[in-house]
Amino acid sequence: MAKGRTSSRNPTSNSIDRLDIHIDSSEEEELTFVKFMKNHKCYEIIPTSSKLVVFDVTLRVKKAFFALVHNGVRAAPLWDSQKQDFVGMLTITDFINILHHYYNSATIKIDQLEEHKIETWRDVLKDKARPLVFIDPDMSLFEAVKKLVQEKIHRLPVVDENTGNVIYILTHKRILKFLALLKSEIRIPSFLKKSLRELNIGTMSNVATASPTTPLIKALKLFQERRVSALPIVDENNKIVDIYAKFDVINLAAEKTYNNLDITVEEALKFRQTYFEGVSTCKADETLEVIMDRIIKAGVHRLVMVDDEDHVVGVVSLSDLLNSLVLKPAGEDGRTSSSS
Repeated sequence: MAKGRTSSRNPTSNSIDRLDIHIDSSEEEELTFVKFMKNHKCYEIIPTSSKLVVFDVTLRVKKAFFALVHNGVRAAPLWDSQKQDFVGMLTITDFINILHHYYNSATIKIDQLEEHKIETWRDVLKDKARPLVFIDPDMSLFEAVKKLVQEKIHRLPVVDENTGNVIYILTHKRILKFLALLKSEIRIPSFLKKSLRELNIGTMSNVATASPTTPLIKALKLFQERRVSALPIVDENNKIVDIYAKFDVINLAAEKTYNNLDITVEEALKFRQTYFEGVSTCKADETLEVIMDRIIKAGVHRLVMVDDEDHVVGVVSLSDLLNSLVLKPAGEDGRTSSSS
């Protein structure tokens, strides 16, 4: 079954204007954000009311992904009634893995894809299925960032230790928004005035891209092989024309067009359910402060780095920003840690 819940938690520090940040003048500027994250708990950024969708592992795969689309969410915790416990998350990456497995197996027919239960697919894809990575609401935001970046996940369930219930799903975006409010409370660290290039933030070489004519099945393989969450779409001159993200793949479920993965990326993009305002871009020479503001205001998960002629030269993601602002200064660089 699919369940929708509303959280009614009322954290004492939910009001942002009550942030109390004091940075000792002798403290290195690089540790400004580290101290902030270590001094604040996960429950402090949980909204007083939020929507949470939970799936039972006996739910059919087709209904589960339709439910994700219908509720406008990108992932859902999985509940195993027999174990009476949460056993993982159902994400768009799972949908991509299922499609890839189905499309490369002559023994799996479309009706089997639609009728299989989530638990069946988790067993079939057990080498890719992950246990639930979660955090306690009383843990620090620093630990939350560490889990998100080092575990290479985009959604971190907050689980109440007393009840065992998932009460919220933490994301990079939510944490970065909270972190950005620090700027109005203290003197802005000088390194925010440095450029992405100076700070070496983001991917600036060997960027995974696709063209409008790239077959969709190849794009799905790139998501898996390169472990990226989006592919900038470039023309024959390597100029940015669009972007195809993992989230766009879920539209195949909404349109029930996943039985033909030989269509081009350009054709697949026609199934977008929401208005697309265009690719959010940046320059490698823009300051970290400008980049933070832009990615938050745009409400996106990454900015595509381009040169003056719109050639793609890199990508900077929410994960890159949090890693550079919080983990690297603390000696916990998530980009050099092994993934679970």
